[in-house]
Order: sequence, then structure tokens, then C-alpha cells
Amino acid sequence: MITKKAMLASAALVMLGGWSLTQAAGQGSIAPASPSPRLGASLDDVRAVDATPALPALDPVIRAKADALFDDESEVGETRALYVLRDGEPIYERYGDGFGPNSKLISWSMAKSITAVLAGILVSDGQLSLDAPAPVSGWERSGDPRGAITLRNLLHMSSGLEHVETGDPVWKGDTVEMLFGAGAQDMAGFAEAKPAAARPGELFNYSSATSVILADIMTDALTPSQNAEARRDAMLEFIHGRLAEPLGMASLTPEFDAHGTMIGGSVMHATARDYGKFGEFLRNHGVVNGQRLLPETWMTFMLTPSPNDAGYGGHIWLNRRRPAGADAALWPDRGPNDLFACIGHQGQYIIVSPSQRVTVVRLGITEDDEFPALRRHLADLVASL
Repeated sequence: MITKKAMLASAALVMLGGWSLTQAAGQGSIAPASPSPRLGASLDDVRAVDATPALPALDPVIRAKADALFDDESEVGETRALYVLRDGEPIYERYGDGFGPNSKLISWSMAKSITAVLAGILVSDGQLSLDAPAPVSGWERSGDPRGAITLRNLLHMSSGLEHVETGDPVWKGDTVEMLFGAGAQDMAGFAEAKPAAARPGELFNYSSATSVILADIMTDALTPSQNAEARRDAMLEFIHGRLAEPLGMASLTPEFDAHGTMIGGSVMHATARDYGKFGEFLRNHGVVNGQRLLPETWMTFMLTPSPNDAGYGGHIWLNRRRPAGADAALWPDRGPNDLFACIGHQGQYIIVSPSQRVTVVRLGITEDDEFPALRRHLADLVASL
């Protein structure tokens, strides 16, 4: 049995980045992934990953705005990577001490947008339906209100399920309980067992557990097997063949629970450059190297404000005003209306501004009280572009 203290310790380790959850659910502890420079690589390895190619001369104002994300650590927290592309070409790339182009860094909730793209591919294949009842066996009993939940509801974070993203104290939230506590053996089972608290489509309720349900639904569409290894392999093959290989995201590493379900709401790893490739894929509306991988209709769905929160689309954040009382996600008073972002815990960002032809990746560790300053710095940087 994992104690609350152990859960918090595990959570703290994972938040440092570079740790794997793949074996954690079975062993009750966090196992290290392939070492990152900060977690024990040799000095030669650190030098190797810190090597970056020369980039074109950059406007001094833009460079100053970008450098401020490293230099103003007391305001914005630790920036580990900043990667800026214009028209698909890098114009700025910098890493914090001990990190470099080959460092795989944790996505946290940026993973949700990757999950949404994968769901869109399966919908376009005809293997899933956006508006039919979600195929979850535990919801199919007659009279169960959860039987009316659709993929659209899940992607809009409006399933109506009784999910608590962040508890007070932290271990009382469903996310920590799912990742490190009683739900860790079967995260989707934990998430799907929650009762209905509202009608589907009635309320916005941001939830990492919701994204794990989506991952479970997708896996069931890919394989009938309930064997954990078979489920992992089916999802990995799908991701590799339909997303990672076409985009050139060789570093993309999703994590899985003990039941073989991808932790689609919070735990993937990739380099800053590969996160940038995903951002460019979204900027180009699902097209890479002239090949359409994702229907335009799905991109339109993802980037259309959801009914209950205009700042959120289909598992992605939009630069729109959110309802009164909701925390700011982006900067609608400053940036273009078409700007959107994948956003993760502790300040992970893939920011895409189609009208500016720009993608910005920022990875690091930012505490809650530093977020206003971080958003201001990122808005300044994007405005300078």
C-alpha cells in the first residue's frame, strides 16, 4: 500500500523530470528512465547535449525577450529549454545548465493535446465516433447517466464525472490518487468508476483522469486484448506509425500504467525540438511535408471554443477569455485571436500563433505564484515576434 507520504515523495520526484512511471504502478515507487544530464549522466554527455548549431542573427529585442526567460529565474522559475521557430525554421534555441537538444523533458498536460490528435486519427479512420456514446463497458448499464457521455464531452472536459483534478491537501485529488495511489494499477478503471456529478456537456471540469479515459477508449479500438503488454504495443505501434514517424518525433516517449493504458493526460517525454515539430504540425493544421495526417475538420473542432469555457477547445487551450473566476491560461488581451497552446504543469508550453507563423516551446519548472510573471514574459516574447 502506498502511503500519502510516499505519494507526495513520488510526485516530487516526477516533477523534477526524467523519471518513468512505467513500472511505478506495479512496484509502488518511481523508477528512473534513461538518465538525463541532471540525473547522473557524465560530463561528456552533458557537453554533447549542450551542442547547438549556429542560428541566424536575431533581432536584439527578440533575443532580450527570450533571454529574460532564463535570466529572470527569480520571477518565472527555472527555464530548462526555449525553442522558437518562425515559418518552421529555428530562430532561437537555448537550454538551462545540464540540458540540451537531446534532453527528453516531461510533457505534463501538454500530453492531452497529443492524445486529442491521436483520437482524431481514429475518428477519421472510422474506429471511433465523436458524438456516439463513448464505448466504456462500465457505463453501458441501463439507466446509467454516464452512458450518454460522448468523446466530444470528454475532449471538452465536460463529461460530468466527479473528477477532482487538484486536492487540498494535494493527495486528496484524483490526479495524485490515480498516478501514485489506489488508482495506479488501473488508471482508466479508477477514472471510469467515478460517478456522474452533472449531465454530460453541462459543466467544464478540467481533469487529467478524463484524458486517461480517452487513452483507454483508443487502446480498446486498437486491440481487443486486455494483456498489458499487448495494449502497450498496440498503442506504441499506432503512435509511431501515424504520428511520431511522419513528424520525425523520434524522442516521443509515452508512459503507461500497469494495465497497459497510456497516461494520456500527463506523462509523455520528448525533446524541445520534437515538441516544436508537434506545434508546427498543429500550426499547419494537420499537414506535414505536404501530407495531411489529420482532417481539417478535426483541427477545426480542436480549435473551436468549447460551450462551457471559451478558453478551451478540444483538449487544447485557446487565447480567448475564460469564464469569470477561472484562472488565466494565455493572454487574450494581448495576443492574436488564433493563438493557441498545449500547456502542462509547472510551465510546460507549446505556443502556436498561426497568424504570426510562429511556434514557441518553453519547458521548465515554475511554481504557482510565478505563473503570472511567466505568462507575461511569454506574451512579451510572442508579441516581439
